[in-house]
Amino acid sequence: MPKFDAQGLLSAVVLHADTRVPLMVAFMDDKAVAATRETGLAHFHSRSRGRLWKKGESSGHVLRVEKILVDCDQDALVLMARPEGPTCHTGATSCFYRKLEGGLLHSVKS
Repeated sequence: MPKFDAQGLLSAVVLHADTRVPLMVAFMDDKAVAATRETGLAHFHSRSRGRLWKKGESSGHVLRVEKILVDCDQDALVLMARPEGPTCHTGATSCFYRKLEGGLLHSVKS
């Protein structure tokens, strides 16, 4: 089973199930992992809100999780998911829509 840190959290990287493109990174606690496994929809722990949240609960842009991978130290997860709409709160397909190049951020196609 996953090993949570002293705050009860671990990092979760979300990749597109088909393309393996990184979509987002968030934190999960035991409740988020359980809710994700139970519903098939990505749930995370919001540090700013201090509570469980379902990805897409306000936008409708949920992430359907097909597989949860656990790293060798059991302290990080990779969620293989299919997004239903943009993943980023900015409306971008992925939260990783910029690259660092020459000391500046540049937009990239996602």
